[in-house]
Amino acid sequence: MDSQAFQFVSKEESQDQEILRKSLTYWQDAWRRLKNHKLAMTGLVGVTFIILTAIFGPLLSPLSYSDQNLDFSNVPPRMEIYRVADDYFVYITRDYKLLRVSEEGELLSRLELVDKDTVNKVYTYEDGDLSVAMDFSYNLLPGKEADYDFTFAVNGGEEITRPDKKVRNRTYPFGSDIVGRSLLVRVIYGARISLTIAFVATLVNLLVGVAWGSIAAYEGGRTDNLMMRFVDLLNSIPLLIYVILIMVLVGNRGLWTMTIALGSVYWVVMARLVRGQVLSLKEQEFVLAARALGVSRWNIISRHLIPNAIGPIIVTMTMMIPRAVFTEAFIGFIGLGVSAPMASWGTLANDALQSLLSYPYQLFFPAMAIAITMLSFNFLGDGLRDALDPRLRKG
Repeated sequence: MDSQAFQFVSKEESQDQEILRKSLTYWQDAWRRLKNHKLAMTGLVGVTFIILTAIFGPLLSPLSYSDQNLDFSNVPPRMEIYRVADDYFVYITRDYKLLRVSEEGELLSRLELVDKDTVNKVYTYEDGDLSVAMDFSYNLLPGKEADYDFTFAVNGGEEITRPDKKVRNRTYPFGSDIVGRSLLVRVIYGARISLTIAFVATLVNLLVGVAWGSIAAYEGGRTDNLMMRFVDLLNSIPLLIYVILIMVLVGNRGLWTMTIALGSVYWVVMARLVRGQVLSLKEQEFVLAARALGVSRWNIISRHLIPNAIGPIIVTMTMMIPRAVFTEAFIGFIGLGVSAPMASWGTLANDALQSLLSYPYQLFFPAMAIAITMLSFNFLGDGLRDALDPRLRKG
């Protein structure tokens, strides 16, 4: 053969035929697409922040969720403070407790109520040599109408009618509840309770639902019919009614009672999903090849069918966590949650309902925690669905 018929190509020409894009595994490709999903990354940041706060948040606070101080009950997160003497500031609560506050907003002590003149609407407080008379009759008696609610007279001297400034509550950043417990600490501890119940219920949902659905679909026939009719029976009863019924029958309103109640019926949706996935996969060529080679049923299910359905399983599991959080919150809100002094977000919302008009912040913060958690998990679930479903790939 004539050697002149062959020519060596240049380096540039040879690189034109090379695949310049690095080969990615399934999970690397999914992570690449997930990073490009802005809402999903926002949800991932939110989920990470919530979990880390629930784990490490209580360690950063000197207070516990059960520590009470009745002197500082129902103090809001922002306060209007009055200067009654040099470096002496006070805050008056809605139930007419006079609290000494630092200029930066730290609660120091409660002044003693020594005289309560309910006829003339004048209360007198003392702290050592300091005497403060509070007159709140200005908008109640004829001839005393004014644009302020009360006045302070310190040691019988000049009256003070205007607050000096408005400061943040340094002692209780989220305010305090009706018995003087830190709402911030209780919301953080509530995150522990709510997320623990949600994650354990979702784990049970994963284990039981995947096993039940995959076995029913693989076996088929009468086994599939019996197993799925049992699922239909559970699914015919609304989830909340079933959980409430279990809570009432058990009677003990504890953390694990709530977890068992949710986990016992929460897996039916996952079982249906996995059954549908396995039904579409079990007739594929790789499953027929595994059968021909004598692979056992359990190995086919665990090593071939479930891994190929892992994408929808992960997405569904992520979406069911906020549903579990909301279900737990609703059960706590109607009074069937964990027992005091423990608190979940639902029980915190229930406690705040009694004084909603006077202290709306007590409902705002647990409700905000529930909303942020649900939005974060839903954003992350939407991103995982787009990243793990090959039919939704956009490059």
